[in-house]
Amino acid sequence: MKASMKSTSVIDLFCGAGGLSYGFLDEGFAVIAGIDADEVCRHAYEANIGAPFLCQDVSSLAGPTLKELYRKRTHSVLVGCAPCQPFSTYNQKNDDPSWKLLQDFGRLIVETEPDVVSMENVPRLLNFRGGTVFGNFTDTLRSAGYEVAFDILYGPNYGLAQSRSRLVLLASQLGTVSLPKPTHKSEYRTVEMEIGSLPALSAGGSDQKDPLHRASRLSAINLERIRASTPGGTWRDWPPHLVSKCHRVKTGSGYSSVYGRMAPHRPAPTITTQFYGFGNGRFGHPSQDRALSLREGAILQGFPTDYQFVADGDQISFRTVGRMIGNAVPVPLARAIARSVRDHLAEHGVRTMNA
Repeated sequence: MKASMKSTSVIDLFCGAGGLSYGFLDEGFAVIAGIDADEVCRHAYEANIGAPFLCQDVSSLAGPTLKELYRKRTHSVLVGCAPCQPFSTYNQKNDDPSWKLLQDFGRLIVETEPDVVSMENVPRLLNFRGGTVFGNFTDTLRSAGYEVAFDILYGPNYGLAQSRSRLVLLASQLGTVSLPKPTHKSEYRTVEMEIGSLPALSAGGSDQKDPLHRASRLSAINLERIRASTPGGTWRDWPPHLVSKCHRVKTGSGYSSVYGRMAPHRPAPTITTQFYGFGNGRFGHPSQDRALSLREGAILQGFPTDYQFVADGDQISFRTVGRMIGNAVPVPLARAIARSVRDHLAEHGVRTMNA
């Protein structure tokens, strides 16, 4: 791990299991705290990031309290990914009240006055409620004296083996700030590159050396279905008797992004919180008759192979660990954001240990 920037400290709001924090830590920043309302993330955050995890609802967090966490005489960086579920295409009703947490993010920025801010979310946030939610957020930052830059970044362009696009915003009180520049314009990381060397598993099996490398069970019909599936294909490739009733009717015939195998020589599809289920997306292993293991999902999110999500000896829940992995900011994208922040601070005379 690289030496920490001695005059910068980072706080991560909505930190979850620590994907965004890990990217900043790996690029040499001192991460001093992560804040999230989900207590189940505590072990993963503290064990891997080495910083305190504060279990608190951001909506009840006061700016002065947050400001006291920052180290004195340091430049302050506030990063976070407000819950993206209300802005996701999977939430068709848009009635999830947690979208208001983005307002609290803006409020805390105004009350805390960090030097640099990073916000990451799903692209749909740009147009959510006619664009007013994101527009109000950026207006809040500009009114508080921040220069703002944002765009939709494609994960594979930054070394992520996953066809995931994310909205990334950077804001600074120090001056104009630039978004990350692509590092992988054509040589994309693939599923095979990332998980091809892991031990083979059967459906319902687990690896003795890595308890997180475990796959969910498959019913008899789903085992037949995955055996009939081709890499990169869909359920339309199956014999008629294997096709689900819901896909035989007109209203379900368009839902082809489920029950599929991943293509080994392409980036994976977006890893969701339910990537461990064969029927929840195109999450079938490229060659083995099972869905992705928890460890494979974490690796495709860019986490290192030894990243801890549960304490040794604790029971492993697919639902709980899957949620932590799927909700995380992909680590390669987090590193790219951190590099942009580091370069921006260096332009304004912020010393580093290597300077």
